[in-house]
Amino acid sequence: MRYSKPNRKIVIAVDGFSSCGKSTFAKMVAARLGYIFIDTGAMYRAVTLYAIENGCVENGILNEERLVASLDDIRIDFRFNPDRGASDIYVNGQWVEGKIRTITVSNLVSSVSAIGQVRERLVAMQQEMGREKGVVMDGRDIGTVVFPNAELKIFMTADPEVRAERRYRELLAKGEEVSRQEIIENIRQRDHLDQSRAISPLRKADDAIVLDNGGMSLEEEMEWFDKVFDSLA
Repeated sequence: MRYSKPNRKIVIAVDGFSSCGKSTFAKMVAARLGYIFIDTGAMYRAVTLYAIENGCVENGILNEERLVASLDDIRIDFRFNPDRGASDIYVNGQWVEGKIRTITVSNLVSSVSAIGQVRERLVAMQQEMGREKGVVMDGRDIGTVVFPNAELKIFMTADPEVRAERRYRELLAKGEEVSRQEIIENIRQRDHLDQSRAISPLRKADDAIVLDNGGMSLEEEMEWFDKVFDSLA
């Protein structure tokens, strides 16, 4: 289903906690409107993967200075994958869509995201991607930092236990051997780091609409979005 209201193209910012299904929701909204979907969380995961694979992480410890010095060497782009009906992410020309979703990357991505120079570099890239509008962008600070003037801001949340179960099933389906306890500990740690970091902490924009999707199906989420979008002038 596609919509014509509002008549002009807008920016839709989708923020929220980890493992809330932000990317899935944003992809479906973009497809519904014929907009471009930009997964900013994947961009931070891509930088984290680069750090792991290029000597910026030793014994699980991130070397911030080395990563910052490497930022000019990191090129990120999205390419549409017709088999998935969505865009895949590439780092320096290499497909990394699968590799960025591992628990190893998850355990480090909040630390990478907290680095000011990393955020500055990626925010500039994101703002350029959304310059022409007609985009749905999801992340942690889209409505507060990247696009504070976005015409529609949505903040997604759900109980940590619900999010952990979703993440657990997702990783099992990909063949990852992890425990539920490991997942929930990771989610609680990421929530704390995301909300307490000094630079661009996770918070709801004052004009964002909250979507608690803990007990909702994807169909119900889209029904919720239909009502919100239909209310726009």
